[in-house]
Amino acid sequence: MSFEPPDVEKAVALLRAGGIVAFATETVYGLGADATNAAAVRRIFAAKGRPPTNPLIVHVADEAVARRYAELWPKTASTLARAFWPGPFTLIVRRASGIVKDVTAGLETVGLRAPDHPLALELLRAFDGPIAAPSANRSSRISPTTASHVREELGDRVDLILDGGPCRVGIESTVIDLTRAQPTILRPGAVTREQIEAHIGPVGMAMATVVEGGGAAMSPGQQAVHYAPCAPAYRFEVTDVGRFGDWLREHTNDNVTILALEGSALLTAIGGRASSRLQITEMPFNPGEYARRLYSELRVADERSPVAIWIEMPPDTPDRTAIRDRIRRATRLP
Repeated sequence: MSFEPPDVEKAVALLRAGGIVAFATETVYGLGADATNAAAVRRIFAAKGRPPTNPLIVHVADEAVARRYAELWPKTASTLARAFWPGPFTLIVRRASGIVKDVTAGLETVGLRAPDHPLALELLRAFDGPIAAPSANRSSRISPTTASHVREELGDRVDLILDGGPCRVGIESTVIDLTRAQPTILRPGAVTREQIEAHIGPVGMAMATVVEGGGAAMSPGQQAVHYAPCAPAYRFEVTDVGRFGDWLREHTNDNVTILALEGSALLTAIGGRASSRLQITEMPFNPGEYARRLYSELRVADERSPVAIWIEMPPDTPDRTAIRDRIRRATRLP
């Protein structure tokens, strides 16, 4: 398996031959295959251990390419693509026949996006077609935000890794369904509801949870357990700080990692003291910085093989909706 330096020409040849290539985007690293090649797409599912009921997002270079693979392209799609592409924003539209059904979990819809990363766009323009690319990690685990994460997760399951450096957004794209009477957000991301509504008016929110063994999901990121570390992970709100402090005092000999919000009352409650058994990571109050660091910090925490990882939930504000969604799916309540 090749790793670096980036070799777009080789990546294109591999994709055209039915290979799978991991590449950087601004959100997370994607595991790509030709979205018109059913056998290649099935290799993605096999490499990730991903259930076939979980559809894949298809990456394109721009709106012109996206239109080739959409049976219908509503006016709202053009409005939103022009506002947010390239960027962390996925449009669900009716699927054209060129996209194989393995990509869409058998549904007649497809999620399309143009990523805002120079290496990803160079690859997409050179390939001149659609690349199906979920996150380049094992299914339900922490999404990768560096090439090293991909190598650790998938090893020789990938034919080539295009190293484009650390991902600057750090969490997956916003997904909006344009096939409904009212456009509806299925997965929150860096592009917020308020930003979308500034361009097309009111939109719905339907952040459903898909039960394992159920039907096909309309969007990635709807599984109950997703983006999760191997260690048991729990979440708590700022109102639970006192109760959590009591728990810590009862587990002073356990290997525990805490992701606490910068300036958290918890740090005062426990004296802000880390030890060989207690690892405390202060997460940025700024939502963009928090999102950029979240998955990397979860990986660092997991490497310690802790008895538990505890994550303090950031405030429930519109610009943190996506972060809170990822934490909920990566953790459980105590």
